[in-house]
Amino acid sequence: MITDDSPLAARTRGPGAGLLRPSLGLAAVTLLVFGLGYSLAATGLGHALFPHEAQGSMAWREGKAVGSLLVAQPFAADRYFHPRPSASDYDPMALAGSNQARSNPALRQRIAQARAQAAAREGIAPQAVPPELLTQSASALDPHISPQAARIQLARVARARQLAPERIEAVLARHIEGPQLGLLGQPRVNVLALNLALDALPQAGAHRP
Repeated sequence: MITDDSPLAARTRGPGAGLLRPSLGLAAVTLLVFGLGYSLAATGLGHALFPHEAQGSMAWREGKAVGSLLVAQPFAADRYFHPRPSASDYDPMALAGSNQARSNPALRQRIAQARAQAAAREGIAPQAVPPELLTQSASALDPHISPQAARIQLARVARARQLAPERIEAVLARHIEGPQLGLLGQPRVNVLALNLALDALPQAGAHRP
């Protein structure tokens, strides 16, 4: 008579017999805890601790979302500070750099053209144009420029808004962000936040470019 614990019965069940239930149980627990539970906990914690960032760092005006502070906007009018050039034409669905090597004649031609346009627009010498107003970021949507790149645009913006340059400079100074944690990165200016602050001035218009 063959019993369940006999050697013949063990050989009949095979080496994997009895492992299916614990394997399925482990898979279900892993899926629920790490796949669902962890995601819900991380999402809830993010919304509780960083509600603005968790919603995409949206910028609002008159109750309407006008963009994200994490994404560059295609400002082009003289009354606004301009962002870095974008290889994707500021399309968030087409994030990419130009992938052009420094030896590429097309890249040198584009930079030379951008330098001449920026110099003419700002009324400065071509060699005074900051690099970030000529080159495209790897993401194509870098929302920041340096304080230097903002200050060379100050006279144009003040002229277009018919405001004293000192008033524009005061708004700009309030929007210069220092290095993260005081150590990481360089001082920078969020172009969208700065332009929205200018639109909030009593004498500034409220239309977009």
